Amino acid sequence: MKYSLTKVGSPYVGDSGPMSMLIWPVDGGQVETEQNARPRVGCSIRVGSPYARTFEAQDWWQTSLIQEILVDEPEYVKFRTMNSVYEWKIF
Repeated sequence: MKYSLTKVGSPYVGDSGPMSMLIWPVDGGQVETEQNARPRVGCSIRVGSPYARTFEAQDWWQTSLIQEILVDEPEYVKFRTMNSVYEWKIF
């Protein structure tokens, strides 16, 4: 699968690629992760390439913690983070 993450109102902010990973804090300052994941409240999401790219400015884009899911469809999720609104897609 390939995923896309775009900041609403800023079409050039975000990334796409085969990685969609949830990251969330747990006790003791550690984090947990989940691969091939959909956005979920209380987590950050990282989308892009799990491998270093050549000739690219970035390998992935990661959001701050997700606060609210606005739209939840099978291949599309619109959500609000601590400071932005994003669209996540499977294509």
